[in-house]
Amino acid sequence: MDFDLAREIMVDSQIRPDDVTEPRIVSAFLKTPREEFVPNARRSVAYSEMEIRTSDGRSLWTPRDTAKLIKAAAVKPADIVLVIGAGAGYEAALLSHLADTVIALDESAALTEAMAQRFAALGLDRIAPVEGSLAEGLPEQAPFDVIYVCGMIETVPDAWGEQLAEGGRLVAVVSQAGALGRGKVFTRAGNTLSSRDVFDACPPRFAEFDRKPSFTF
Repeated sequence: MDFDLAREIMVDSQIRPDDVTEPRIVSAFLKTPREEFVPNARRSVAYSEMEIRTSDGRSLWTPRDTAKLIKAAAVKPADIVLVIGAGAGYEAALLSHLADTVIALDESAALTEAMAQRFAALGLDRIAPVEGSLAEGLPEQAPFDVIYVCGMIETVPDAWGEQLAEGGRLVAVVSQAGALGRGKVFTRAGNTLSSRDVFDACPPRFAEFDRKPSFTF
C-alpha cells in the first residue's frame, strides 16, 4: 500500500474540506505517518475516516476531529504542550511539528515506553513521554501554553486549568451526560478560565472523567 499517497488523500478529502487549511497544520499531517501509530492489523485502514483502537481505553480519532482540535489550540512555534492520555502518541507527534516541546502523558509504563521507541524510530526529538496520573497532569513541569486532551470528557479537572500559563489554551471535546460532544477551547486569564465552542464531535471517551451519578429525593 502506498501510505504517502493515502496520507495526501486523507488531507485532501478529510482535513482541508473541514476548514483546516493552515499550511503548518497541513504539513504536520503530511509529515506524520499515521500507519505507525496503529496496530499492524489495522495499518491498511490507518487513513480511513474512522476511529481506530490502539490499546485499552486509547484510540485514534477520525483525522477530521483531530485536525479541528489541533486548529482550535492555535499552537505557536515557541509553545510547550502537554498531551493528556497520549496513547500511541499520534497527536503528540503531530503537535511536535507545531510547538517547541511536547510532553506526552499517560498512565501506563508500557504505553510511555512504546511511545519513546516509536518517536525515536521516527526521529521525533521534541517529545518527552511521561508516565503519570491524567487527572493530576504534571504540576512540577507547569505552566503549559497548550493542554491537549486525547479523549472525550464530561468534566475538566481543576488541576489542568491551574497548569495553564497566562493566555494558555486547554482544548478538549466535552460531552453533556453522554450526548454529542463539543470541541471546546478553555483560555486562562488570571484566575479565570473562559471557554468557547468550536465544533461538534463524538470521539472515543475517557470514562474516568465522566460525571459521578447524583441522587435526588
